[in-house]
Amino acid sequence: MHIETPKKTINKSSQEVYNFLIDVKNFEHLMPDNISKFEVISEERFLFALKGMPEIVLQRKEMTPNSKVVLGAASDKLPFTLTANIIELGANESEVVLSFEGEFNAMMAMMIKTPITNFMGTLSENLNKV
Repeated sequence: MHIETPKKTINKSSQEVYNFLIDVKNFEHLMPDNISKFEVISEERFLFALKGMPEIVLQRKEMTPNSKVVLGAASDKLPFTLTANIIELGANESEVVLSFEGEFNAMMAMMIKTPITNFMGTLSENLNKV
């Protein structure tokens, strides 16, 4: 399953956006209002839960300076990645596209597509907080 947000323009350099996204504690600022739990486990791993949903542990999987940050599920039960692609538009302007990639059976995909799409949209909108 692949979900991608529309491009989001941010009035920060690609380096500033990248530095913000590689610090996992900053993801608390991007989370939706219905978050019920957020906990930093280590410098590359955090746990979060939205009301009515199970806890999810994400960890940094890949970092390409100033252009890409990949987070992935720490558990193999629901394997997925969340990627932020950062494109520099100018000295103080960047564009970010978030993409979700996961392997789920058809039933699971049908159940989680809308909540994940909404979650990704909120993360993208909240990138203005960088």
